Amino acid sequence: MGQGTSANKWTPGNDGVRITVVDAKTGTAVSSPVDFTNHSQNNVLHFGKVNKLQYKTGTALSLRSGVAYSYIKPSTAMPTIVSSSGGNNIEAIKRYFCSEYACKMVAQHAGVNYEAMIAGQYKLLVEPIAYFTHNSQYYCMTATEAGLYDQLSGGALRKTMTSLTHKNLPLSMFLEYSDLGISAWTGNTTDKQSNADIISTLGVGIVWFTEIPEQPEGDIEAPDVEYRTDTDVITAVTLTTNRNLTPDNPATVTFHIMGTNYRIRDIVIPAGDSQIVWVKWHTPSTPQTISITVSVSGAYTAKDTFVAKIVDLNEHIPPDPLATDTNPGYSVPPLPTNPQKTTANWGVWSCYWVPVWVWCDHSTDEDPDAGHWVDEGYWEFEYTGYSASITGSMSLMPDDIVPTASGKTMKSGYGVKTEVSATLSTNASASHITYPQTAFSVFPEFNYQTYLRLLKRTSSGKIARFTFRENEFSTYNRTVHFTPLWFPDATKYTVYTQVWDTWTPDGMLSVNLNDYVSIQGSLYDDWYTNRE
Repeated sequence: MGQGTSANKWTPGNDGVRITVVDAKTGTAVSSPVDFTNHSQNNVLHFGKVNKLQYKTGTALSLRSGVAYSYIKPSTAMPTIVSSSGGNNIEAIKRYFCSEYACKMVAQHAGVNYEAMIAGQYKLLVEPIAYFTHNSQYYCMTATEAGLYDQLSGGALRKTMTSLTHKNLPLSMFLEYSDLGISAWTGNTTDKQSNADIISTLGVGIVWFTEIPEQPEGDIEAPDVEYRTDTDVITAVTLTTNRNLTPDNPATVTFHIMGTNYRIRDIVIPAGDSQIVWVKWHTPSTPQTISITVSVSGAYTAKDTFVAKIVDLNEHIPPDPLATDTNPGYSVPPLPTNPQKTTANWGVWSCYWVPVWVWCDHSTDEDPDAGHWVDEGYWEFEYTGYSASITGSMSLMPDDIVPTASGKTMKSGYGVKTEVSATLSTNASASHITYPQTAFSVFPEFNYQTYLRLLKRTSSGKIARFTFRENEFSTYNRTVHFTPLWFPDATKYTVYTQVWDTWTPDGMLSVNLNDYVSIQGSLYDDWYTNRE
């Protein structure tokens, strides 16, 4: 590395790969990630077996202290994964992992069928790993983990291990064709890379067992964004620079949104790095599609115009349940498997002046003390990392006026009430985030489709609470949802709720929740005639 020390060092060749087998059609993992390395690895600090797709969908970086590190040593050694020369070894890596030996090895240790894999049912997600010493601790990190760690540590890796963690490791593999939601890399392949590019795009390869897919035309780098009406949101872009942006020559970003200009001034970033820049604003109360443009002075961004679709999350109220309703042959459906993003990470660069005073000598025979001091100092950069996470809880119970309920057990046909709580935890100020704003529920009798109830927010802030709205079919205006009379006995009636619109510079946080009541009998059982 050129500037290594006993506390911060890496030995070329001490590398490996993390491989996850994914479904070729859906991109979902069908195996747990497996690490392969040519070298024995002892007393390694690691972050568990988490792949890039999981990190991109919100899995937080978490050090597995005290948990032994597991890995496989191939009997046929792998080629060099992370080159120390500043280039990469992609062609040799391709040949190895497309070989029959390597594919059988991966199938065996991942627990998938080899024949199904080479028939095109699966793809291999391959990520380079480096094993190195940082601050006297021995670590295992993928490129994505190195980028996340550097964000959370305020740039600690970039200061001590930059050639490895921000150049050689992330550039050892990158995609030639966009796939699995990861963009092809068309940027520089010889310089140090930003954390944002490493986390989103670099340090990954994908092995296909079918023909290369056709690529869509046009710019696919930044998809359009969708917001809800009458909602606090955050719009963000990533600003990149190849020169030092300091208070002497900072960057400025202006967002042009619906006739209003939001200007962010005095942005400082070190050369070769990046920073998310954002604006917090409130959407209009009517659905519409708008164009947002971004003007940048002093740096550049990959996307300066995009379309925001502002939608009304229409409450589609379930119909009035009737005593004559039936549903023969019904079986309780599984819960939905919607994605959620529960953590976010971002940061802001700042810098301060480090004075270096130098004496300029102007002495002469007549004035031997002539001269003056000159400050030849420099700007030092600091990265302050921020994070946010959302957790939630949901309680579904029989309505208070259900006469024969016992705890969470009730007869079908009566109403259920809910209490949903969403808690935002963050070290950022209010200008960086929005609080939880939207929650809605779907129901098993409709297969968790078609109908939804928007919940009413009863308290806001970092801890937001939601309940059902008043039911228009309730005689007593109860805040309930009525269970259908025909719902099967001895089953769980489970309501599924999503909490949305907790916005950060790193995107929208969301959490999926569910709870149940047990159905035993129907409200008909509470009506009888006693004849003497």
